[in-house]
Amino acid sequence: MKDNFSSQSELYAKYRPHYPNDFFKFLDSTLTSKNIAWDCGTGNGQVAYQLSNMFTKVYATDISDAQLKHAIQLENIEYTLQPAERTNFTEKSFDCITIAQAIHWFDFELFYKEVKRTAKKNAVIAAIGYGRIETSKDMDHIIDHFYQHTIGSFWDKERRYIDEKYKTIPFPFEEIKTPDFAIEMNWTEEQLIGYINTWSAVKHYTKQNGMNPVYKLQSMIKPFWENQKEIKVSFPLLLRMGYVT
Repeated sequence: MKDNFSSQSELYAKYRPHYPNDFFKFLDSTLTSKNIAWDCGTGNGQVAYQLSNMFTKVYATDISDAQLKHAIQLENIEYTLQPAERTNFTEKSFDCITIAQAIHWFDFELFYKEVKRTAKKNAVIAAIGYGRIETSKDMDHIIDHFYQHTIGSFWDKERRYIDEKYKTIPFPFEEIKTPDFAIEMNWTEEQLIGYINTWSAVKHYTKQNGMNPVYKLQSMIKPFWENQKEIKVSFPLLLRMGYVT
């Protein structure tokens, strides 16, 4: 798994969107047991936090020590620095395994082998993510051009799985049919720019060119805030769920 986020862990914790409550209610409805969960690639622990309200114990792992230092701390969440594909967990431990905005970075074959080793029979696995930000038609046009052309060649190849809405990731489980979900919020200009600055392609572009391309983008979208403090933003939720049989 690549670590593209340790160097911007504070930005990640502050600006990345949170998953909707409706999704967690749906996840809860699919569970047959709520003892122990594993949140893999936990980042700042936002999904682990939600799981802590559903499970007796949550184990949360990441390969970024910097991310874990910014993670939400609760008594029933235990964070450890471990790769997704090779953990120290015992066999048949988990009732649920979640992976939020991370599975596209994994070695699928090795990770799924670890899932099948550590999951209980009929445990739920949920690969969660979110697609490209949606605002208004005019602003989306500007952001899409930035995404595809300004920084397009700087995205890691794994990003395509998000653009393909997780439909093309291998998923060797008994699939659960899921509703459509979306993340919806009102954001200030500072929040939107902060979020775009967390994109890995922005970091790659800045490193290679010695300048941050988001400054120019910000000047182009600034007029959208002239008559309002916040705008509505949304992200379509990407979701593959299944039972480990």
